[in-house]
Amino acid sequence: MTDFLSNSWKEILTSNTIKHLLFIVITLAIASVLLIVLRKIATKIINSNADKLKVDPTNFSFLKNSLSFIIYFIALIVIFRHIPSLRSFGSALFAGAGILAAIIGFASQKAFSNIITGIFILIFKPYRVGDVIEISNGRIGTVEEITLRHTVIKDFKNERIIVPNTVISDDIIINSSITDAKIQCRVEIGISYDSDIDLAMQIMRSECEKHPLLIDNRTDEDLANEVPLVRVAVIALADFSVNLRANAWTESFTDAFQMRTDLLKSIKERFDREGIEIPFPYRTIVYKKDIEKK
Repeated sequence: MTDFLSNSWKEILTSNTIKHLLFIVITLAIASVLLIVLRKIATKIINSNADKLKVDPTNFSFLKNSLSFIIYFIALIVIFRHIPSLRSFGSALFAGAGILAAIIGFASQKAFSNIITGIFILIFKPYRVGDVIEISNGRIGTVEEITLRHTVIKDFKNERIIVPNTVISDDIIINSSITDAKIQCRVEIGISYDSDIDLAMQIMRSECEKHPLLIDNRTDEDLANEVPLVRVAVIALADFSVNLRANAWTESFTDAFQMRTDLLKSIKERFDREGIEIPFPYRTIVYKKDIEKK
């Protein structure tokens, strides 16, 4: 094996070296240009015919990342077959491919697992590019890219959360966009037991109905039964407060978040003007020395 490698290097360091190096550079350059052209063509076709072809962007993202591997792998095969010394060296490598494959297979179990899981994600589509999802530990964001190895999620701080496909596949995913993007915005506020419950509920309903992001999600049956546009109910009689909840509908998760933050502010201001108290727990502290004096 040592003699063979020595002869191979001697053959490389001949007058044909420049010719072979030029061939390698040209082949890789052609592969790079071809990859760029194919990506641009695919992007143009999908963007211009997305509705007609009903193409899911997830499929294109996965294909785009697979295309790089395929093009460069073919380029390497062409290089090895064209240069005699590399062809011989490649044959020597493939002669011991059994042991090498076993070593690589053992070391790459997780990598192959991520690839297979990525294919399953592509087929069954628990989430797609552009979906707003929530994964473990309360991480919420928009799916930006699905690659052969991992999924990239952009959160609302503009940070990228990179999750291996096997990890996200085993996780519980809350998808706010998979079939219907509309989402219910829930605003929960506690009032004191001395406050007027009916007035507080009326204020919460009024503030919700004035919000520009509110949508009417009532069915024909709800309209016939005169179900209110915004439902407000008492959900708990807590230790020191009466807890109220207003349920309003919006077009998307982002709108629901914006609506909730706006309503918390506007309802608090209305409560202050109307004399509705938002309580907090009181504590009475008795010192032991005071008891002894008594």
